Amino acid sequence: MIGHVCKDTVFDVGVRSESLGGAVYFSSAAVSRSGKHVHVITKAAEQDDVLLDEMRQSGIAVTRQDSPQTTCMALHYDSADRERREILLAAQASSFSIASFPLVESRIFHLAGLVRGEIPEAFIPHLAQKGDLAVDVQGFIRCNEGERLLFKPWENADTLLPFIKFLKTDAAEAEILTGEKDREKAAILLNRKGAKEVLITHNSEALLFVDGKIYTAPFTPSNLSGRTGRGDTTFAAYLARRVEDAHPAEALRYAAALCSIKMEHPGPFEGNISDVYARMKTMI
Repeated sequence: MIGHVCKDTVFDVGVRSESLGGAVYFSSAAVSRSGKHVHVITKAAEQDDVLLDEMRQSGIAVTRQDSPQTTCMALHYDSADRERREILLAAQASSFSIASFPLVESRIFHLAGLVRGEIPEAFIPHLAQKGDLAVDVQGFIRCNEGERLLFKPWENADTLLPFIKFLKTDAAEAEILTGEKDREKAAILLNRKGAKEVLITHNSEALLFVDGKIYTAPFTPSNLSGRTGRGDTTFAAYLARRVEDAHPAEALRYAAALCSIKMEHPGPFEGNISDVYARMKTMI
């Protein structure tokens, strides 16, 4: 799992809080608590290495590569459903490079970047030769412009999508990539462009297109206090089941159930597999 950790300052309808964040932070917890080994390769300043101890103490292997600074973001939620948010980038860690990337082996290489340029596009064909490649598109279409994060088209998507086995977007990102508001149509189009398994998250459900079929699974949180990290958690939980060859539909239901539990509490998923299967029994 490759990507920057992030020091988050969250303003939730005016209430301020600080926490560790970043896609690798939320994603690694979902994978580890699903019983799978995960190795996070991240970049952060030396003085912030202590922040990574939370992941290490949870049994997650962490390699920190040095950076002059650690990525810092401010997230402003302005609605009770936490669907509308503004994200400002206060600081950004340095980019990864293939030349300094550790020699590691893995069944899945998960590119969990936060901002374009964090993980160079060259990583996609490079790591696709070493294992199944999973990509969260936010790391390739979310761009920094004067601290504001804006989404822009991915110019090289058509060239790079065929290298990707597992692709994750949210509904807005899928529309940027395809021009389609309809999530099913967007997923089918991204598959036709080369991505093998396409997962799209929405506030109501997770949608998957694989092997010519659409599958959906609902999110069922009782509250949204842990909304931050929804897509990261869902994608990682799906990968945790697929790595053991679970059927895609089963993996999707597992992921939606796990993320539903996570959204009820701030921070990463802290439950266990039995909690997830109990939630799955309640899903319609």
